[in-house]
Amino acid sequence: MKIATFNINGVKARIEALPAWLKQAEPDVAVLQEIKSQDEGFPRELFEDMGYSVETHGQKGFNGVAILSKLPLEDVARGLPGDDSDEQARWIEATVIGRRAVRVCGLYLPNGNPAPGPKYDYKLAWMARLKARAAALLATEEPVLMLGDYNVIPQPGDAARPEAWITDALFLPESRAALRRVEYLGFTDAIATRHPGPGHFTFWDYQAGAWERNNGIRIDHILLSPQAADLMVDAGIDKDVRAGEKPSDHVPVWVELAA
Repeated sequence: MKIATFNINGVKARIEALPAWLKQAEPDVAVLQEIKSQDEGFPRELFEDMGYSVETHGQKGFNGVAILSKLPLEDVARGLPGDDSDEQARWIEATVIGRRAVRVCGLYLPNGNPAPGPKYDYKLAWMARLKARAAALLATEEPVLMLGDYNVIPQPGDAARPEAWITDALFLPESRAALRRVEYLGFTDAIATRHPGPGHFTFWDYQAGAWERNNGIRIDHILLSPQAADLMVDAGIDKDVRAGEKPSDHVPVWVELAA
Protein backbone atom coordinates (compact mmCIF):
# COMPACT_ATOMS: atom_id res chain seq x y z
CA MET A 1 0.00 0.00 0.00
CA LYS A 2 1.50 3.29 -1.12
CA ILE A 3 0.27 6.30 0.87
CA ALA A 4 1.28 9.85 0.01
CA THR A 5 0.78 13.36 1.30
CA PHE A 6 0.75 16.45 -0.92
CA ASN A 7 0.04 20.08 -0.08
CA ILE A 8 -1.32 21.12 -3.46
CA ASN A 9 -1.81 24.83 -2.67
CA GLY A 10 -5.19 25.03 -4.40
CA VAL A 11 -6.92 22.21 -6.27
CA LYS A 12 -8.05 24.53 -9.06
CA ALA A 13 -4.51 25.85 -9.52
CA ARG A 14 -3.21 22.27 -9.64
CA ILE A 15 -5.97 20.87 -11.87
CA GLU A 16 -3.38 19.54 -14.33
CA ALA A 17 -0.34 18.98 -12.11
CA LEU A 18 -2.17 16.88 -9.50
CA PRO A 19 -3.68 14.31 -11.92
CA ALA A 20 -0.34 14.12 -13.74
CA TRP A 21 1.45 13.22 -10.50
CA LEU A 22 -1.25 10.69 -9.55
CA LYS A 23 -0.85 8.95 -12.91
CA GLN A 24 2.94 8.88 -12.59
CA ALA A 25 3.27 7.95 -8.91
CA GLU A 26 0.18 5.72 -8.61
CA PRO A 27 -0.41 6.06 -4.86
CA ASP A 28 -3.15 3.89 -3.43
CA VAL A 29 -4.02 6.71 -1.05
CA ALA A 30 -3.23 10.42 -1.30
CA VAL A 31 -3.99 12.90 1.46
CA LEU A 32 -4.13 16.49 0.25
CA GLN A 33 -3.78 19.79 2.05
CA GLU A 34 -4.74 23.35 1.12
CA ILE A 35 -7.39 22.25 -1.35
CA LYS A 36 -8.81 25.80 -0.92
CA SER A 37 -12.25 24.59 -1.91
CA GLN A 38 -15.58 23.95 -0.29
CA ASP A 39 -16.72 20.34 -0.45
CA GLU A 40 -19.28 20.97 -3.18
CA GLY A 41 -16.69 22.77 -5.32
CA PHE A 42 -14.05 20.04 -5.24
CA PRO A 43 -13.64 18.45 -8.72
CA ARG A 44 -14.29 14.92 -7.42
CA GLU A 45 -15.41 13.52 -10.76
CA LEU A 46 -11.94 14.07 -12.19
CA PHE A 47 -10.40 11.85 -9.53
CA GLU A 48 -13.25 9.36 -9.43
CA ASP A 49 -12.67 8.78 -13.14
CA MET A 50 -9.08 7.87 -12.21
CA GLY A 51 -10.34 5.19 -9.82
CA TYR A 52 -10.21 7.15 -6.56
CA SER A 53 -12.94 7.56 -4.01
CA VAL A 54 -12.93 11.10 -2.63
CA GLU A 55 -13.52 12.40 0.89
CA THR A 56 -13.09 16.11 1.60
CA HIS A 57 -13.17 18.51 4.52
CA GLY A 58 -13.25 21.80 2.72
CA GLN A 59 -13.35 25.49 3.47
CA LYS A 60 -13.91 28.47 1.21
CA GLY A 61 -10.76 30.11 -0.06
CA PHE A 62 -8.13 28.55 2.19
CA ASN A 63 -7.19 25.48 4.25
CA GLY A 64 -9.09 22.28 3.40
CA VAL A 65 -7.96 18.65 3.40
CA ALA A 66 -8.95 15.57 1.43
CA ILE A 67 -8.34 11.85 1.05
CA LEU A 68 -8.23 10.15 -2.35
CA SER A 69 -8.22 6.35 -2.16
CA LYS A 70 -8.29 3.45 -4.60
CA LEU A 71 -9.05 1.19 -1.63
CA PRO A 72 -12.26 1.17 0.41
CA LEU A 73 -12.57 3.80 3.14
CA GLU A 74 -14.46 3.32 6.39
CA ASP A 75 -15.20 5.44 9.47
CA VAL A 76 -14.37 8.80 7.89
CA ALA A 77 -14.07 11.60 10.46
CA ARG A 78 -13.51 15.32 9.97
CA GLY A 79 -12.02 17.85 12.35
CA LEU A 80 -9.38 17.43 15.04
CA PRO A 81 -11.05 16.63 18.38
CA GLY A 82 -10.63 18.87 21.38
CA ASP A 83 -12.16 22.20 20.33
CA ASP A 84 -15.73 22.29 19.05
CA SER A 85 -15.37 25.99 18.25
CA ASP A 86 -12.53 25.42 15.75
CA GLU A 87 -13.97 26.03 12.27
CA GLN A 88 -10.73 25.65 10.31
CA ALA A 89 -10.67 22.60 8.02
CA ARG A 90 -7.33 21.02 8.88
CA TRP A 91 -7.93 17.36 9.78
CA ILE A 92 -9.49 14.30 8.12
CA GLU A 93 -9.09 10.62 8.97
CA ALA A 94 -10.36 7.29 7.68
CA THR A 95 -9.62 3.58 7.83
CA VAL A 96 -8.18 2.25 4.57
CA ILE A 97 -9.08 -1.38 3.92
CA GLY A 98 -6.17 -3.15 2.23
CA ARG A 99 -4.68 -6.52 3.09
CA ARG A 100 -4.60 -4.97 6.52
CA ALA A 101 -6.68 -2.08 7.80
CA VAL A 102 -4.71 1.14 8.30
CA ARG A 103 -5.94 4.34 9.96
CA VAL A 104 -4.86 7.31 7.84
CA CYS A 105 -4.99 10.85 9.25
CA GLY A 106 -4.38 13.77 6.92
CA LEU A 107 -3.48 17.08 8.54
CA TYR A 108 -2.66 20.67 7.73
CA LEU A 109 -1.07 22.11 10.85
CA PRO A 110 -1.36 25.89 11.37
CA ASN A 111 1.51 28.05 10.16
CA GLY A 112 1.53 30.19 13.31
CA ASN A 113 3.08 33.38 11.99
CA PRO A 114 3.48 36.06 13.15
CA ALA A 115 4.91 34.80 16.41
CA PRO A 116 4.33 35.66 19.15
CA GLY A 117 0.65 36.39 18.71
CA PRO A 118 -2.79 34.78 18.50
CA LYS A 119 -1.93 32.77 15.40
CA TYR A 120 1.03 31.20 17.19
CA ASP A 121 -1.09 30.53 20.25
CA TYR A 122 -3.56 28.73 17.97
CA LYS A 123 -0.75 26.66 16.45
CA LEU A 124 0.51 25.48 19.84
CA ALA A 125 -3.02 24.75 21.08
CA TRP A 126 -3.68 22.77 17.89
CA MET A 127 -0.49 20.77 18.46
CA ALA A 128 -1.59 19.98 22.00
CA ARG A 129 -4.85 18.63 20.58
CA LEU A 130 -2.82 16.67 18.01
CA LYS A 131 -0.83 15.05 20.81
CA ALA A 132 -4.03 14.03 22.58
CA ARG A 133 -5.48 12.54 19.39
CA ALA A 134 -2.18 10.77 18.66
CA ALA A 135 -2.24 9.16 22.10
CA ALA A 136 -5.82 7.98 21.55
CA LEU A 137 -4.91 6.51 18.18
CA LEU A 138 -1.91 4.69 19.67
CA ALA A 139 -4.20 3.13 22.26
CA THR A 140 -6.03 1.28 19.47
CA GLU A 141 -2.82 -0.68 18.78
CA GLU A 142 -3.64 -0.56 15.06
CA PRO A 143 -1.42 0.70 12.23
CA VAL A 144 -1.83 4.49 12.19
CA LEU A 145 -0.33 7.15 9.93
CA MET A 146 -0.52 10.88 10.60
CA LEU A 147 0.74 12.65 7.53
CA GLY A 148 0.56 16.05 5.97
CA ASP A 149 1.95 19.56 6.13
CA TYR A 150 3.09 19.97 9.73
CA ASN A 151 4.52 23.47 9.24
CA VAL A 152 7.38 22.50 11.56
CA ILE A 153 11.07 22.23 10.65
CA PRO A 154 12.24 19.50 13.05
CA GLN A 155 16.01 19.99 12.95
CA PRO A 156 18.53 22.53 11.56
CA GLY A 157 19.46 20.01 8.86
CA ASP A 158 15.88 20.18 7.61
CA ALA A 159 16.50 23.70 6.28
CA ALA A 160 19.04 24.82 3.70
CA ARG A 161 19.55 28.03 5.71
CA PRO A 162 18.41 27.36 9.27
CA GLU A 163 19.66 30.75 10.41
CA ALA A 164 16.97 32.38 8.26
CA TRP A 165 14.21 30.66 10.24
CA ILE A 166 15.31 31.40 13.81
CA THR A 167 12.37 33.70 14.60
CA ASP A 168 9.82 31.93 12.37
CA ALA A 169 6.93 29.96 13.90
CA LEU A 170 7.99 26.93 11.84
CA PHE A 171 11.32 26.71 13.64
CA LEU A 172 10.77 28.24 17.07
CA PRO A 173 11.83 25.97 19.94
CA GLU A 174 8.24 25.67 21.18
CA SER A 175 7.06 24.38 17.78
CA ARG A 176 9.83 21.83 17.51
CA ALA A 177 9.31 20.68 21.09
CA ALA A 178 5.58 20.23 20.48
CA LEU A 179 6.31 18.01 17.49
CA ARG A 180 8.83 15.99 19.50
CA ARG A 181 6.23 15.44 22.20
CA VAL A 182 4.01 13.79 19.58
CA GLU A 183 6.85 11.69 18.20
CA TYR A 184 7.99 10.62 21.67
CA LEU A 185 4.62 8.98 22.24
CA GLY A 186 5.96 6.28 19.95
CA PHE A 187 5.75 7.55 16.36
CA THR A 188 8.40 7.07 13.66
CA ASP A 189 9.30 9.82 11.17
CA ALA A 190 9.32 7.84 7.91
CA ILE A 191 11.62 10.14 5.91
CA ALA A 192 14.10 10.74 8.75
CA THR A 193 14.30 6.98 9.25
CA ARG A 194 14.70 5.97 5.61
CA HIS A 195 16.79 9.00 4.57
CA PRO A 196 18.78 10.22 7.58
CA GLY A 197 20.88 13.35 7.41
CA PRO A 198 20.32 16.89 6.17
CA GLY A 199 19.04 18.23 2.88
CA HIS A 200 15.81 16.30 2.28
CA PHE A 201 13.41 19.13 1.56
CA THR A 202 9.68 19.16 0.77
CA PHE A 203 9.00 22.89 0.31
CA TRP A 204 10.61 25.64 -1.75
CA ASP A 205 9.14 29.13 -1.69
CA TYR A 206 8.04 30.71 -4.96
CA GLN A 207 10.13 33.80 -4.16
CA ALA A 208 13.82 34.65 -4.59
CA GLY A 209 14.71 31.64 -6.70
CA ALA A 210 14.38 29.23 -3.78
CA TRP A 211 13.86 26.20 -6.02
CA GLU A 212 16.72 27.06 -8.36
CA ARG A 213 19.08 27.55 -5.38
CA ASN A 214 17.67 24.53 -3.51
CA ASN A 215 16.81 26.81 -0.61
CA GLY A 216 14.26 24.43 0.82
CA ILE A 217 12.87 23.13 4.10
CA ARG A 218 11.32 19.85 5.26
CA ILE A 219 7.88 20.49 6.76
CA ASP A 220 5.78 17.69 5.23
CA HIS A 221 6.04 14.61 7.42
CA ILE A 222 4.71 11.07 7.74
CA LEU A 223 4.53 9.77 11.31
CA LEU A 224 3.94 6.04 11.81
CA SER A 225 2.66 4.22 14.87
CA PRO A 226 4.78 1.23 15.92
CA GLN A 227 2.39 -1.13 14.15
CA ALA A 228 2.63 0.92 10.94
CA ALA A 229 6.41 1.34 11.24
CA ASP A 230 6.74 -2.44 11.34
CA LEU A 231 5.05 -2.53 7.93
CA MET A 232 7.22 0.15 6.28
CA VAL A 233 8.96 -1.00 3.12
CA ASP A 234 10.20 2.32 1.78
CA ALA A 235 9.58 6.07 1.88
CA GLY A 236 10.57 8.98 -0.29
CA ILE A 237 10.08 12.52 -1.57
CA ASP A 238 8.97 13.20 -5.16
CA LYS A 239 11.21 16.23 -5.46
CA ASP A 240 11.04 16.51 -9.26
CA VAL A 241 7.36 17.47 -9.10
CA ARG A 242 8.51 20.96 -8.05
CA ALA A 243 10.08 21.44 -11.48
CA GLY A 244 6.86 20.73 -13.35
CA GLU A 245 4.33 23.07 -14.93
CA LYS A 246 2.47 25.31 -12.45
CA PRO A 247 3.81 23.42 -9.42
CA SER A 248 2.79 23.67 -5.82
CA ASP A 249 5.45 25.06 -3.52
CA HIS A 250 5.34 21.66 -1.75
CA VAL A 251 6.13 18.24 -3.21
CA PRO A 252 4.61 14.83 -2.45
CA VAL A 253 6.02 12.64 0.32
CA TRP A 254 5.14 8.95 0.40
CA VAL A 255 5.53 5.70 2.29
CA GLU A 256 5.03 2.15 1.11
CA LEU A 257 3.62 -0.35 3.60
CA ALA A 258 3.34 -4.13 3.42
CA ALA A 259 -0.40 -3.81 3.97
